Amino acid sequence: MDIRDVLIDGISQLNEWLDDNIKDLTPEQFNWRPDGKMVSAAFAAWHVVRTQDNVNNFVFQRKNPVWIEGGYVEKFGLPKVEQGTGMTLADAQALRIDDIGLFREYNAAVAKEVTTFLKSVSLEWLEEIQMVRPLGEMPKWKVFRQVLMTHGFMHLGEINALKGMQGMQFSI
Repeated sequence: MDIRDVLIDGISQLNEWLDDNIKDLTPEQFNWRPDGKMVSAAFAAWHVVRTQDNVNNFVFQRKNPVWIEGGYVEKFGLPKVEQGTGMTLADAQALRIDDIGLFREYNAAVAKEVTTFLKSVSLEWLEEIQMVRPLGEMPKWKVFRQVLMTHGFMHLGEINALKGMQGMQFSI
């Protein structure tokens, strides 16, 4: 076992748990948010998957993300380039995803891309330093672990809290 196996396991678990936590939601539940400065579960899930997609495909491989290549930007009618980071609160709160099945399809496609890519890279490549704004420089393995995995699990907790606020149980 090496760091690739740990990263693949963690990111796979994140995407499986994310899928499990949203699969039975109605569009109203997915897009619900309490009053104040919070976002919906739909925004949090979209942000997690878009971040994985952009970092894995655009940043590391210099190719279009699944969001563009798979036509999801048109299918959802959501921003082409944005992934949530740096969006205004008003824009984040306005984001809606009504087709949960389509979103789950997008999540699965991104999860497959990330794990396939991680299986193909060398340990030396993972040690190379990458600039990640606004976090600074870090080894590429840490980008996967911190920016995709740890950050994603943080937002999964947010999704579970939003479900709890609606009186629903969450699963892990």
